[in-house]
Amino acid sequence: MHVTAAIALSGTVFSDEYTLLRKRLLSSRRHRMGKKGKKGSETPCAETFEPLPFEGKTPATIVLLLRSLEEDILAKACEAIHMFAEKGDENKVSLLGLGALEPLCQLIAHMNQLVRRKAFMALGIMANNDVVRIALKKMDVIPSIIDKLSPEENIVVHEFATLCLASLSVEFVCKAQIFDNKGLPPLIRLLSSPDPDVMMNSLETIFNLVQDHQSRLAMHELGGIPPLLDLLKSEFPVIQQMALKTLQNVTVDKESCNTLREEQGFEKLMDILSNTELKDLHAEALRVVVNCLNDSESLQVIHKGGGLMRLMEFVLTPNMPEIQSNAVECIARVAQSSENRKLLHEENVETVLVELLSVGDVSVNTAACKAVFAMSFHLASKDSFRDLGGISEVVRLLSNDSLVLREAATRALSNLTHSNQLNAFAVYEAEGHEILVQQLYGNCPSTVANSAATLGNMAGQEVIRCSILSHGVIQALVEPLKSTDTQVLVNATLCLAVMACDKEARAQLLLAGGLPPLVNLLRTDEKEVFHNACLAINACSSDVPAAVEMCKFGALEMLQQINQSATQRSSFSRLAMISLLNSNLSVKYSLTGHLASTDIISDGFYDVGKVCVSPCRSEDSDFKGTLRAACQRATAHHCCQHCKSRDCQRSEAEQPIRNRHQQQGRQQNNKEEER
Repeated sequence: MHVTAAIALSGTVFSDEYTLLRKRLLSSRRHRMGKKGKKGSETPCAETFEPLPFEGKTPATIVLLLRSLEEDILAKACEAIHMFAEKGDENKVSLLGLGALEPLCQLIAHMNQLVRRKAFMALGIMANNDVVRIALKKMDVIPSIIDKLSPEENIVVHEFATLCLASLSVEFVCKAQIFDNKGLPPLIRLLSSPDPDVMMNSLETIFNLVQDHQSRLAMHELGGIPPLLDLLKSEFPVIQQMALKTLQNVTVDKESCNTLREEQGFEKLMDILSNTELKDLHAEALRVVVNCLNDSESLQVIHKGGGLMRLMEFVLTPNMPEIQSNAVECIARVAQSSENRKLLHEENVETVLVELLSVGDVSVNTAACKAVFAMSFHLASKDSFRDLGGISEVVRLLSNDSLVLREAATRALSNLTHSNQLNAFAVYEAEGHEILVQQLYGNCPSTVANSAATLGNMAGQEVIRCSILSHGVIQALVEPLKSTDTQVLVNATLCLAVMACDKEARAQLLLAGGLPPLVNLLRTDEKEVFHNACLAINACSSDVPAAVEMCKFGALEMLQQINQSATQRSSFSRLAMISLLNSNLSVKYSLTGHLASTDIISDGFYDVGKVCVSPCRSEDSDFKGTLRAACQRATAHHCCQHCKSRDCQRSEAEQPIRNRHQQQGRQQNNKEEER
């Protein structure tokens, strides 16, 4: 690619322009330095060549001219490079390879204003390229650039100097250099520049800087928030949008939020939201509003000034779905604290949210469900949602095709029904339990977990529990018991523990094959999952067949080991063990050597001898085998209840087990005597 520039140069035109110019420049330097060894200096020649038009057609020639000593040549060479670089990234990389970057970095500090301006123009355009920016990062050019942001400097220099900083400030190292060289104060001052390009470049640089905490604090301390608020009135939407993005980052800090509020910033943001002609700014403005409302103190002040009422009105205003959903998500984020929820309740936010649940847009419905979930931590809001018909609306959304919406709806219901029997009954009346049972078969872990939690909340009422069982909830819970998701396991086991209070549920669980995965959860390292699994085992142990099956799958062995561990045992594990033993009296007698007065034997059982359980046993496998044998005796005892024959308890296969128990007892006694 060729570069053409008319340059007035003292000299003669040769065919090989690049070689000629290089020789002439070197010759000129030797002439000025004088001959080696000669003392003093020669009187320079007063005569010069007549100005001669020169046409350079290769980038290398023009780059060479950047080292000229003539200011006119330097200015025109910089201008030619600027024009060449503007044509594309390929040209910028080509100039970098020819070594244009280093002389340009020197020329931005040139004494001549025209040369300085043209050099900044060339450097600013080149810095937009990623490859050039990386190379520029290695040069110590940032102090020189910041130095030229002074009020006395030309506005064109300001434009391209800030353009350089905007490009460089995406790099972490460069951000630190700009901050360390006190680049933030002049950038804040230039936000009030009459030139929109200077304004935009300065704003973009500040936006990149305030990603870091120290720059955010400095922005507040240097009074940078009022100029940002002034930019919201700019006639250029791109400047307004960048100002809002910068405010969003700055107002993360509480002090900045307070300053924004004191400068009437919230009112200015609400004015933007109320202006339908500024819809393209609404999304960014809402994000700043969220930061203002997160702080309870600020929310109180805004509430007293009628700000919350204006926000509610904006939420209900027909708008683009994206904007409306962002507004509702703003409410959801505000409702994260109890103080804020109380204020929102006073503004009847429940009425607004219930109305939005019926809007025919998935994104708005999803955002409304999230807000309902957040507000449901406030007890009065739970009742309000029920009275306003919000629960039936959420139940209706469970049948939507959107996975995200179904997840948000089940999450909202889990919170609405938590410790609230009236809301649980409202879900039941809306036939929500039928859909929730089907959600247990889904692939989304969050939806499954939320559905199980809601069903567990509802199952406390017998009439609802019976209806839930009739729709196959036990069968649906078997697969979640095998999940690897912790929250799914926590909610599924707790739901099962509540459901298993019903005899029919325990029989269904046995037939559905749900006992093996339940017993297997005793091996989990998750404390909450383990506790809920113990509660479910405790409930299931009320039926002898289920208790016997769990013993077969090693429930007693695991619980016995856990209860002997000082770090693992708990009241939950002891409860599960006692419940299992109470339903397996032969095993209980084998392990403990006695029965309680409440243990009623209907048809008797065969005493196989006490199981030897000692902390000094040498092999854990012997203990497991003995315990397993005792559990098998419980199965045999269960068989006797059906065949009504005590002879089957006295089969020849039992004799070796009894002998082994007796032998272990004698060995243990001998060891104790030896000690």
